Amino acid sequence: MAEPDGFRDYVAARQRGLLRAAWLMTGDWHAAEDLVQAALVRVWPRWTRVVEAGDPDAYVRRVLVNVYLSARRRHWRGEYATGVLPDSPSGADEFASVDLRDAVARALSALGRRQRAVVVLRYFNDLSEAQVAAAMGCSVGTVKSQSAKALAKLRVALALVAISGGTR
Repeated sequence: MAEPDGFRDYVAARQRGLLRAAWLMTGDWHAAEDLVQAALVRVWPRWTRVVEAGDPDAYVRRVLVNVYLSARRRHWRGEYATGVLPDSPSGADEFASVDLRDAVARALSALGRRQRAVVVLRYFNDLSEAQVAAAMGCSVGTVKSQSAKALAKLRVALALVAISGGTR
């Protein structure tokens, strides 16, 4: 089967955004890469119809969320190797920024899969409630309730981190 017209260009243009959204959902770069690849593999045979129907971004987001939500196995959440270590400290408080990123990642990982998907699509991808509902295949009311519950959990989790001085 020949490569569909425009698919390679679409992937090149949108890959970073898809990877970031997938990373926020999965919490792991390797899992995010696998998630994006699995979503694009599902989209590829239908690409011509997707483009003809309009808004390919919405379709790809929907497939990405469906693949994420349908994943059955749990991923290992142990240590993660880094590719590059800093040579010298910078003037900024690197520990504070790392602590904040870690706290946000932990808080996101404590959310359920649907709540995490809603938060990533709504606030990271800056989609409207209707667009998130379309991507997830649910009602706008479900998006609103899942978002409210997720934000409440995130507030509590991040407040506990702030109270404890960055450690949990």
